[in-house]
Amino acid sequence: MTSDRENSVSQTPKVSIIMRSMNDIGFIEQTLKMVFSQEFTDFELLNVDSGSTDGTYDIVKKYNPGNSYQIPPGSYVPGKVLNEAIAKTKGEIIVFNNSDCIPQDNQWLGNLVKPLLEESEVIATYGNQLPRPDANPLIVKDNVRAFGDGKIAATWFHFFSLATSAIRRKTILEFPFDPELQYSEDVDWSYRMKKKGLVIKYVPDAVVEHSHNYTLPQVKKRFYNEGYAEGRIYGTSPGFLWNFLKPLMVEICRDLLYLSKKGKLPCIPGGLVYRFLQRYSAYKGRRDYFRKIKKL
Repeated sequence: MTSDRENSVSQTPKVSIIMRSMNDIGFIEQTLKMVFSQEFTDFELLNVDSGSTDGTYDIVKKYNPGNSYQIPPGSYVPGKVLNEAIAKTKGEIIVFNNSDCIPQDNQWLGNLVKPLLEESEVIATYGNQLPRPDANPLIVKDNVRAFGDGKIAATWFHFFSLATSAIRRKTILEFPFDPELQYSEDVDWSYRMKKKGLVIKYVPDAVVEHSHNYTLPQVKKRFYNEGYAEGRIYGTSPGFLWNFLKPLMVEICRDLLYLSKKGKLPCIPGGLVYRFLQRYSAYKGRRDYFRKIKKL
C-alpha cells in the first residue's frame, strides 16, 4: 500500500522544497525529520549537497533517496546552484530551507506558504529564525532584532533571508538568482524585486532554529565578502563616517546595554572585538569593491 503522502506527491506537487547542505551532520537529521512531519504534505523535497565529507549526504539519502544529488566540492556558486535546482522541481511555490534550519513545529511549511496561496500580490515570503540554545549573546541579540515580530527590520533600508523562505515559481523563473555572486544572492534578488515594487512578506510564525557562532576569522571572511557583494548590489560607495564609524558606535551602545541587562558583563570585551571586526570587514569589502571598479 502507498501512504496518503506518497499519493499526494505522485502528481504535480503544490510546493517544491530545495534544501542545500554541506557538512551539516549536527543538524541535517533533525531538519529532515521535521520537514517530513509537516501538516502541509503537498510537497516534494530536492536535496542538493555540496560534497559533504562528514556523513551528511548519507543521512540525506536515507530520508530522501530518490530526489537528491551532489555537486563537486569547490564548485558551489549559490545563485547558479539554486537556478539549476529550481529547473529540476515541479511545484508552483519554491521553498528554500537550509539543511541547518530546523523547523520548530509541524506548521512551519503551511505558515510559510500561506500568504502565497491566499494573497495574490505577495511574490515571496521569509520565516522567523530563532537562535540556537548555545548561541553567543550578541548573536541572540542580532537574531531577535532581525526577526522576532519583524518591527525592527521593517525600519531598515532592506532586509531578506533566503535561509527559510518561499517564492512563486513563475517569479523566480522570470527573475532568477544572479549566477555569479558568491555571497548575498538573496539580498541581490530581493532588492531587485523591491525596486520593481513587488511584495515580499515576513512570516513570524514560520519558525526555524538557525544561528552560527562564527570564529573571528570566519567573521572577517563572511562580512568582508558580504560587504563586497553589497557594493555591487546597492551601487553606493561607503563613507567612513556614516557607513562605518557612526553605525559601529550606535551598535556598540546597543550591545553594551543588552549585555548589561542580560547580566553578561564578562562577554563585553569579546563582544567589542566581534562587533568591530564585523562592521569593519563589511565596510572594507564594500570599499574594496568600489576601488576595483575605479581601476577598470
